[in-house]
Amino acid sequence: MKVSYNWLKEYIDFKETPEQLGDILTQTGLEVEGIEKVEKIPGGLKGIVVGEVKSCEKHPNADKLKVTKVDIGADELSDIVCGAPNVAAGQKVLVATVNSTIHPTNGEPFKIKKAKIRGEVSEGMICAEDELGLGTSHDGIMVLDTDKPNGTPAIELFESGEDHVFEIGLTPNRGDATSHMGAARDLKAYFRKELTLPETKDFKVEVNQPIEVVVENTEACPRYSGITIRGVEVKASPDWLQWKLRSIGLEPINNIVDITNYVCHAIGQPMHAFDADRIEGNKVLVKTLPNKTKFTTLDEKERELHEKDLMICNGKSEGMCIAGVFGGTKSGVTESTKDIFLESAYFSADWVRATAQRHTLSTDASFRYERGTDPEMTVNALRLATTLILDIAGGKVSSEVIDIYPEPIKEKEIEITFQNFHWLIGKSLDHKLILDILNWLDIKTENVTDKGFKAIVPAYRSDVTRPADLVEEVLRIYGFNEVELDEDFSADYLAEFNEFEPYRVQEDLSRFLAGNGFSEILTNSLTNPKYHEKFPLGGEPVEMLNPSSEELTIMKTSPVYTALESVAYNINRRNPNLKFFEFGRSYKKEDKAYKETEWLSFYLTGNTLEENWLDEPRKNSFHDLSTTVMGMLKYAGIRKTEIVPSEKGTLYDYGVVIKKEGKMLGLLGKLKKELVSIYGIKQDVFHAQLDWDAVLSVYKSDIAYEPIPKFPEVKRDLSLVLDKSVSYADIQQLAFRQEKKLLNRMNLFSVYEGDKIEKGKKAYAISFFLQDKFKTLTDKQIDKSMKALMNLYEKELGAVIRK
Repeated sequence: MKVSYNWLKEYIDFKETPEQLGDILTQTGLEVEGIEKVEKIPGGLKGIVVGEVKSCEKHPNADKLKVTKVDIGADELSDIVCGAPNVAAGQKVLVATVNSTIHPTNGEPFKIKKAKIRGEVSEGMICAEDELGLGTSHDGIMVLDTDKPNGTPAIELFESGEDHVFEIGLTPNRGDATSHMGAARDLKAYFRKELTLPETKDFKVEVNQPIEVVVENTEACPRYSGITIRGVEVKASPDWLQWKLRSIGLEPINNIVDITNYVCHAIGQPMHAFDADRIEGNKVLVKTLPNKTKFTTLDEKERELHEKDLMICNGKSEGMCIAGVFGGTKSGVTESTKDIFLESAYFSADWVRATAQRHTLSTDASFRYERGTDPEMTVNALRLATTLILDIAGGKVSSEVIDIYPEPIKEKEIEITFQNFHWLIGKSLDHKLILDILNWLDIKTENVTDKGFKAIVPAYRSDVTRPADLVEEVLRIYGFNEVELDEDFSADYLAEFNEFEPYRVQEDLSRFLAGNGFSEILTNSLTNPKYHEKFPLGGEPVEMLNPSSEELTIMKTSPVYTALESVAYNINRRNPNLKFFEFGRSYKKEDKAYKETEWLSFYLTGNTLEENWLDEPRKNSFHDLSTTVMGMLKYAGIRKTEIVPSEKGTLYDYGVVIKKEGKMLGLLGKLKKELVSIYGIKQDVFHAQLDWDAVLSVYKSDIAYEPIPKFPEVKRDLSLVLDKSVSYADIQQLAFRQEKKLLNRMNLFSVYEGDKIEKGKKAYAISFFLQDKFKTLTDKQIDKSMKALMNLYEKELGAVIRK
């Protein structure tokens, strides 16, 4: 992206040289890859002087050449051979003297040398305007109307100027900086100076002949603004506008198109001008067209449209423009255009990006829309463009500003602590400095306390979505170089902050699981759609607009899909005893929005141990995985969880729900055979998945401990015969509700179902451990507690106590 030094100076006052300003832009995140000096007149017309043709004779050896004698202010006349048809004696002309370098409009610069042309000496060159880079005409030499003496440097006859242009390697996240105003906003925060932006004038509707606009696809086009201007004169742009565009590498076309380009590069809002008389039905439709509809773009190429290419159509639903990407041949502005319809819209970055990739098109407009434009800029851009058009091209406004914006895009609100800034930067910054920098970046701050505040981020900053982004904003203006490093370049300062960080919890639990024999896996976010078709899990999948292959066209709605590929891969290579865990995400569509959930998942299959001479092989079971998961939760300080049998669902043959204080933490069970068989897996796979956000919400980083009691624990056993529907969790819950003081823990050591007890019943053998931390329990206290528990089980659960 090119940014002009002079253009920036119009928006903000600074005294830095181009090189110094380049360093500042780079520091603030707009990396300057190079600085080029550009001249309004290439080469500055050095060595070009005013001359007067004193004589003009036919060349003796060439029909189309003439031999002239030209006064260039030297002691003697210069002999110059000229091939221009309009050269004549008495003319004032521009002469490129020997050893000067000329810079043609088209082609490379070249040096003028004394030469012989068809046998005649030529000491210079009488120039046409395109040979000096002053225009495009090559009809003949330039004939001057001037009283300047011969030999006068040519530069005195023309308005000269020079500029320095920064080539900025713009990162994809900085959609806000795709214009001179965007770069100036960063400088505003750096210099702490207000901006002076282009002025707009009030205008009124003089002729009420509007173009009707209908937006059928508001997902792809959340906001569409437009205005109609009639009676314009399409012609060449004024010199100042052409110079501005040329300085950043754009070739002027005509005043209307040049104004839309100027607005785009000035304030970052792409615009498009339509010939209003060529809009059939006097109506603009923003919609998609059927798949494989033919459309011819401005480069004269016929393209086949995709059903998800957003189009700007006329009243007959004929395409006029690929929205946000490229115009068409049938509605563009030409020299005969008298009435125009100006478009200024906010298009979805995702839609534009997908369309540009499908058609391998990259334009100034798509470059900006793909990165995200400012939804609040569309009307301002229209007013600026209309002001310029009325001044430069004339015409009358023939409609009010049309502005279709059904669901305004809200500013983002981010809660953050000052500690977060200090921890991530590695240096304590004054709270007022942090707030000032954000405010100068147009990020408002509310509810400010000693601990933190709420940041209100403008819609045009689509890259600022989380606390870490706010820290980056402050740091790039404060200066990365202002953060001191130790002599050994260590970052030990970060250790001084004891802030809760999710990634540290993840690292800690990963070590715990690895210590329990589990291996971590990392699988793709994309998966094969056939898995979801055969066994749908997790909701409606998110489809890729531009998939890399037919096997990877959706994002996984459940982490199971890709993890089972890893399980199958290992089993097929004779590695059947597996213990896996994975931190991953699932993705789905929900209520026209996208939802992303982070999970910690477990996969257990095969035998507990490899065959050995001491132990018989035993297959992994539900309880093996349950022991690991519950042990990990306890390690994370999450105790007193509830285990509730899950209802029969699509995922498990049998399983449970893990809860904490009524909040679901996750699921645990044996995956259905119908699911694992899709992957060719013939052995049982036990699975658990914990909602990572839910786990973090109840995670306790503090180590909980208490002294070992001095008084002994007492154990009593009970055998209960119950209905099969009664779970151990029900028994446990009742016990702790009844005996809150003395009951320390319980242990289920036997479960029996068979012909020795009544059909439909099962028998539990349970140990109860009682303890008083302050004194030794007496037999009377123990018997009283156990009798109360037995009475409760008989009454509440219909239990038969086997004595």
